Amino acid sequence: MEDINLTVQEKDFIGIIGPNGGGKTTLVKVILGLVPLKSGSIKIFNHPQRDGRRYLGYVPQGVSYDTSFPINVSEVVGMGLLRELGFFQSFTKKETEKVNHALNQMNIYPIRKKPLGELSGGQRQRVYIARALLSDPKILLLDEPTANIDPNMSWELYEILNLLNQNITIILISHDMTAVTKYVKTVGCLNRKLHYHGSKTLTSEMLEEAYQCPVDLIAHGIPHRVFSEHDKHE
Repeated sequence: MEDINLTVQEKDFIGIIGPNGGGKTTLVKVILGLVPLKSGSIKIFNHPQRDGRRYLGYVPQGVSYDTSFPINVSEVVGMGLLRELGFFQSFTKKETEKVNHALNQMNIYPIRKKPLGELSGGQRQRVYIARALLSDPKILLLDEPTANIDPNMSWELYEILNLLNQNITIILISHDMTAVTKYVKTVGCLNRKLHYHGSKTLTSEMLEEAYQCPVDLIAHGIPHRVFSEHDKHE
């Protein structure tokens, strides 16, 4: 990535789009401190990055897990308290209530005893987001949360994120143009360089800078974006 200059406003809902390999996941990992900076600096609520990371919640793309491992939904969500409690600590009533609150926020309390391996992709994503909420983040970073999820489940998830955004700032990495235009408050295009103007307007110029090819924008009914075909020789 080059010359990234991004200021995130409190309770913003930022959608970051761009081609594969453009640096979207890397940007999130840099913010989290998982990838070191080569130059520049990051501040989180005016704290140095190392201190400010406690305000961040993160759901990575494609969480790997053993489907045969005997762990249920509540137990996975409760892992969000490990940093606070450590391993092998029993939950108090207060901590159990906190887990149940996160389950209710993501509308998965009724399946709290269900094994993780029996869940659909959309249900698992809700579990991982609920786990991230256990640390009481002020900023939630989501990397492709609807990848490989049924469209109906995707819309339900975005509706929940829209509610969470009333209290939490969200940075969303996505290829889902419909969701980006419908739910986010501001949008940026990233392909090594970030094209971000702090608004929801998604222009042809921004997309062509990011995707390095002509792009047609079409909107009717529910806002969405349709890309023109790439030249076969490109």
